[in-house]
Amino acid sequence: MFERPASGERAVVVQLDLGQDAIDERLSEMKLLVASAGASVQAVIQGRRAAPDPKLFAGSGKVQEIGDALRAHEADIVIFNHALSPAQQRNLERELQCMVIDRTALILDIFAQRARSHEGKLQVELAQLQHLSTRLVRGWTHLERQKGGIGLRGPGEKQLETDRRLLGNRVKMLKSRLAQIEKQRKVRRRARERREVLSVSLVGYTNAGKSTLFNALTKAEAYAADQLFATLDTTSRRLFVEGENVVLSDTVGFIRDLPHALVAAFEATLEETAEADLLLHVVDSASDDRDAQIQAVNEVLAEIGAADVPQILVWNKIDLTHAQAAVERGDCDKLRRVFLSARTGEGLDLLRSALVEVARRAKGGNAGRMPGANDDGISVQT
Repeated sequence: MFERPASGERAVVVQLDLGQDAIDERLSEMKLLVASAGASVQAVIQGRRAAPDPKLFAGSGKVQEIGDALRAHEADIVIFNHALSPAQQRNLERELQCMVIDRTALILDIFAQRARSHEGKLQVELAQLQHLSTRLVRGWTHLERQKGGIGLRGPGEKQLETDRRLLGNRVKMLKSRLAQIEKQRKVRRRARERREVLSVSLVGYTNAGKSTLFNALTKAEAYAADQLFATLDTTSRRLFVEGENVVLSDTVGFIRDLPHALVAAFEATLEETAEADLLLHVVDSASDDRDAQIQAVNEVLAEIGAADVPQILVWNKIDLTHAQAAVERGDCDKLRRVFLSARTGEGLDLLRSALVEVARRAKGGNAGRMPGANDDGISVQT
């Protein structure tokens, strides 16, 4: 097992064109991910293949090119902007004689760095262990600085079997703890419903400006930074607008090809989004890739059962595009988009008015949840 440097890794990034769209945008996003993890990109290796090589993903010639770049830049780690199979990862490490990780492991690493709450840390550890379980070869006990052998082996067990058993026990314990936290969350959610409080969740692509908007609306001090996945832990605040009572929640940002293990581990937190009355889908209007980002967010929302929750698109960062603050309505006067800048505050009054309109329409419904999209005057974006 290769030892990972404590900090400041020098990385070689591999991005192959396998027929995907928006290759340049994917590569730019990967560089931001690497920087968010605390590493620096020393070289980028690109190429085109019809399909991944079963053994080395990139093929022997390209792997040799990666090795040359490693030595030339004295890099510590190779990061693939793809999902590698356990066998491909092992083969690459054997060929390159350095640590090799894929996009999933990189995102998990960033989440591990950013988790602050007890629940967030449990969720990230669960996702990491579930990802690691498919790659268990020589053991995972080094994560707790334990050595295999005396005191750990069961009767007649090999070390690998012991490691799998220990990992399985840890996963079971983490799931049990998260289940308890989810029970507590459901109690709080039922209390809000009894008080007829409108539940609104901020969703959007990572770094779209959700936390900045959350702080601007609630006067909170949630961490906001120009980096990917600045927010992991869901934060909720009560908001009173023109006499209307709203609970606004800031959530983790989404990203294209979000690891399924991560979605599963954060299921309890993301369920809050699926149970919301309204989603404010924050969009980085200054990004050239915004349409693909909107699609990626909607795909994750569908995966967590939130595809049918009414949403308003919040076209953020108009200060960078020189657009005007405005409200856009669709058919039957339905709220569709609000154009604003969370950083400068321009257009925030329009969003507050939109929330008031939604809250008052919701009061006219018969159920705790808001009425359907055909009745409430809010667009369901698909």
